[in-house]
Order: sequence, then C-alpha cells, then structure tokens
Amino acid sequence: MPLERRGQLKPDPEADIERVLASYRTVAVIGVSPKPDRPSHIVARFLMDEGFRVIPVTPDAVEVLGERAYADLASIPEPVEVVDIFRKPEEVLPVVEEAIRIGAKAVWLQEGVVNDAAADMARKAGLTVVMDRCMKREMLKRRDRVPEA
Repeated sequence: MPLERRGQLKPDPEADIERVLASYRTVAVIGVSPKPDRPSHIVARFLMDEGFRVIPVTPDAVEVLGERAYADLASIPEPVEVVDIFRKPEEVLPVVEEAIRIGAKAVWLQEGVVNDAAADMARKAGLTVVMDRCMKREMLKRRDRVPEA
C-alpha cells in the first residue's frame, strides 16, 4: 500500500501511467509544434496513429496534423481528458491551473518537464499526474511487454 505524505497518497508512477493510457482517449497537446521534426509533433502524430483524439494547443498555428489548433485549453469546445504538456518546467503551473478549470482528468508532463508544485496542485484537485515521462515511449514499452496472440 502506498505511504502517506502530507495527508496524500504517495504517487505510484507506473499505476498512474497505466490508468491514463487505459482510461482516456482525448489528449490536448500543449506546445505542439507544426514542425514535423519536433518531439511534440512526433508524439502527437503517434498518438493520432494509435487512435487517440489529439487536440493541438499552440498560439503559433491555426492547424497542426490536420486538426484545428487552439491558443489555450479554455478555447477547446469539447471535453479534454488528458493534458500532455510540452513546455518549460517554469511554464507548467498556469497550464495545470487551466487543466483543473476545464475539468481534465489527468496531466502528463513530458520527459524533462518536472514541476513538483504543479504536480501537487493537480493531485490535490483530483487529477492523475504523470511527470518526466514520454507518452509515446511509455506506450511502446507496454506494447513490448504484451505477448502477441
């Protein structure tokens, strides 16, 4: 059983990753680039190819990967389950605040993105948090563990 820390359960990263990947299909990708060689674009394309509904969020483009892009989460006219964040750690807190306001179920901070204050805020609001992990890599890792039928 997880240990308690400051009145909250200690995060279980593997269980949180499994929960997000198994439970949710609509992902807003914050900071997605229209440039095909950028990691955010590559991950968003992969998620689309895997059947996820990807909603690009960037003020720098009108469309990314054939989908309308939005300037922020509040502008998205449909429910968002996962907010996948490709931003500098110091830019994460306002995104998490917005994710909470729109009723997202989870925030996923991509590999190299660590912000403990934002993660704590999201957890306290009831969101599942995955931090410093790549959605694409985590999906591929799990796929490799599953034997072919």
